[in-house]
Amino acid sequence: MRWQDKRYHSLNYELRSVFNEKIGKVSLDGGFTCPNRDGTLSYGGCIFCSESGSGEFAGSRNIAIKRQVEDQKALLGDKWKVNKYIAYFQNYTNTYDQVENLRQKYYDALSCDGIVGLAIGTRPDCIDDDILDLLEDINNKTYLWVELGLQTIHDHTADFINRGYDLDIFNKTLNKLKDRNIRVVVHVILGLPGESKEEMMDTCTYLSDRGIDGIKIHLLHILKGTKLYEYVLENPYDPFEKEEYIEFVVDILERISPNIVVHRMTGDGKKELLYEPWWSLDKRAILNGIDRELRERDTYQGAKNKDEV
Repeated sequence: MRWQDKRYHSLNYELRSVFNEKIGKVSLDGGFTCPNRDGTLSYGGCIFCSESGSGEFAGSRNIAIKRQVEDQKALLGDKWKVNKYIAYFQNYTNTYDQVENLRQKYYDALSCDGIVGLAIGTRPDCIDDDILDLLEDINNKTYLWVELGLQTIHDHTADFINRGYDLDIFNKTLNKLKDRNIRVVVHVILGLPGESKEEMMDTCTYLSDRGIDGIKIHLLHILKGTKLYEYVLENPYDPFEKEEYIEFVVDILERISPNIVVHRMTGDGKKELLYEPWWSLDKRAILNGIDRELRERDTYQGAKNKDEV
């Protein structure tokens, strides 16, 4: 095993390597919106995004940041015995505000007991130079990563999901963040209608070649009330089957750099909102299946990466 008990570079392994103990993550709602929702680019957001801004399990935006942190820590206390946490600004676009408002909310979170770092989810078209300066300042003081919701490198899919920016903007923002030594984690979605497995793989290897620090691999799950839900009711398509998905994730792990931290390997939504695939609710079985497939192939992350072979 290259990463203690795993054959992939897990976030748990990475954080233990940095902090010498298990680290939790508290999900926060900073009260932001998105240019894809407020009319700057469009209304309604990306077609897969729920009304909560893809943060169904985060705190409430009606509660102050410091209170959200404490509430989330209390919830996690029933699940994990941890003393330190990353504060994760999850819902909507968490750099889409005046820089001073961002500064206040970020530092409010960092001021809470046990918070040892920040994770900030955002869009690459919502990071200007003033925000870069703020992020660099925070990065010099604490453990930080910035999450960019790319989902795909392919223009036809980006247009279909109403992403609202092109790949060149992503690349420029990625380079600006890396120039300031800020860790970048990128979201990709597997199973978007109209994409082949080859195209999905191309997205992941493209990102690997560009030196991203982390990746979040999401299984497309369709939530009621989204534009995607409306689409699939009129245009049925075949989602991944469970074993097919597990095998494909392992294919991806083999081909990306072993230096990339794997933050996520599936996606989950609230049971009451989920339309399909229902097997996605058993997250533990999916992760165990990936571990099993890696063992059975006797393979590991990066085994077929061009820089490793």
